[in-house]
Amino acid sequence: MYRTHHCGELNASHINQTVTLSGWVHKSRDKGFVAWVDLRDRYGITQLVFDADRTDKNLMESARGLGREFVIQVTGTVIERASKNPNIPTGEIEILATALTVLNTAKVPPFTIEDETDGGEELRMKYRYLDLRRNPVKNKLIFRHKVVQEVRNYLSSKEFIEVETPYLIKSTPEGARDFVVPSRMNEGQFYALPQSPQTFKQLLMVGGMDKYFQIVKCFRDEDLRADRQPEFTQIDCEMAFVEQEDILNAFEGLTRHLLKTIKGVEVDAFPRISYDEAMRTYGNDKPDIRFGMKFGELNAIAQHKDFNVFNKAALVVGIAVPGGNKYSRKDIDKLIDWVKRPQIGALGMVYVRCNEDGSYKSSVDKFYDQDDLAKWAKATNAKAGDLICVLSGKTNEVRAQLSALRMELAGRLNLRNPKEFAPLWVTDFPLLEWDEDTQSYHAMHHPFTAPKSEQISLLNSDPAAVKADAYDLVLNGNEIGGGSIRIHDKTTQALMFRHLGFTEEESKSQFGFLMNAFEYGAPPHGGIAFGLDRLVAILGGQETIRDFIAFPKNNSGRDVMIDAPAPIDKAQLDELGLKTK
Repeated sequence: MYRTHHCGELNASHINQTVTLSGWVHKSRDKGFVAWVDLRDRYGITQLVFDADRTDKNLMESARGLGREFVIQVTGTVIERASKNPNIPTGEIEILATALTVLNTAKVPPFTIEDETDGGEELRMKYRYLDLRRNPVKNKLIFRHKVVQEVRNYLSSKEFIEVETPYLIKSTPEGARDFVVPSRMNEGQFYALPQSPQTFKQLLMVGGMDKYFQIVKCFRDEDLRADRQPEFTQIDCEMAFVEQEDILNAFEGLTRHLLKTIKGVEVDAFPRISYDEAMRTYGNDKPDIRFGMKFGELNAIAQHKDFNVFNKAALVVGIAVPGGNKYSRKDIDKLIDWVKRPQIGALGMVYVRCNEDGSYKSSVDKFYDQDDLAKWAKATNAKAGDLICVLSGKTNEVRAQLSALRMELAGRLNLRNPKEFAPLWVTDFPLLEWDEDTQSYHAMHHPFTAPKSEQISLLNSDPAAVKADAYDLVLNGNEIGGGSIRIHDKTTQALMFRHLGFTEEESKSQFGFLMNAFEYGAPPHGGIAFGLDRLVAILGGQETIRDFIAFPKNNSGRDVMIDAPAPIDKAQLDELGLKTK
């Protein structure tokens, strides 16, 4: 038996007991006549003491030879600690060692195994197995485990059945690029790794499973943006005989449960806004509503003068920055430079100071009088002491630019409190999006999303106007879940494929199995998928997902620890019928 106890459980009630512990050497201190060793495992730290008066000489020498991260087993007596440490659970006791076994030696780690380490991110990812020993990373993985267990317990209590779906599936042209897997037994043919179990969970509803969920790995071979992973985990769910309201109510329940059990936070209100309102009011479809700074559209009150920058713009829109009037001209110039960066792309910014005496001072006083600026203040809900920031240009571009500025300012003003949770449903998404490159429509969510039933007739006359029976759940400015009511009849699904540019032959080749299933009594159904990695990070008070994943990839999609992806040898390629350049 390697241990009788772990390193986090011993306390004063164990004094005079003989115990055996195993773990890693965290630190050691040698005063000549006495040596202390901090022994660490997953559960905590226990101090060992080797005393020249009470410890065998050979044992003392062995203790002095221990290096950091050596794996050891020690047996000894629990005694009261002379200098107690109230900061750890084992701080009242220490172990007077009577036996020591080195189970494995260790090289000096490339960075310190401490809460605050000297290792950079790339170095820690290369030695991720060492990084996992640090409390911040270890605790995040334990936190993730707790969230997953709560999800499983809650959904199981609501009669959801966990079903595993295949990882080796058929590649489809819709959505992001697939990771493909060559088939050795079917030369020249390929599997794809699933971007989502979408069609399988719909088939489970056709099969009568009624309520399904799965904690599932998904894969997308897409260009990586910051904090994205090529493989990610979803809480994937589907329900039969439901309308949108049923889905929203069910998963508000799950979200409330997680916030209460994991964070001790009670959330009653889940506001709902349409996609159009979200874009108009916040400039994006996943707004953070923990703070204000709602958009105020100024076209009607800013395009009547001789300021051509505004007159030529499709949209003039502003936000009121709370207390922003205290910014110096230098501060404002830095904001202007910030929005003009290539990542944001604005050509400039107009500003208005809202003075305490009720007057206004703007960067465009030459064109606008006090009455004009007062109307701007009203439209943006600006108060005395605020600063109004105004951008103009093409509608979609300006909304994205002002949204980025809003979030940047909220960060600078500490308005994004990670301990505050503000959920929001965004509904009524467009069914289709126009792609300028291909000059065709593609599905905003996926091709199985149902259009609003009363708008199906518009698909032929005005497809851009059709809204989807789709919804996203947003938490603190991050999309944590998204879903829709699905098409469940062959006629409507064929119509959808046609508007997405699929020929009848292509539809049959790619999705014939699903269309056939719809002919055997498919129930109305819908569902949602939560991004588990993002959800766990937000519940953990962060927006970076990497530390909540045991072995993450870097920004280039590489695992620098195992050096993957990597070439495979010629014999394997030949066996698969593949060639390299």
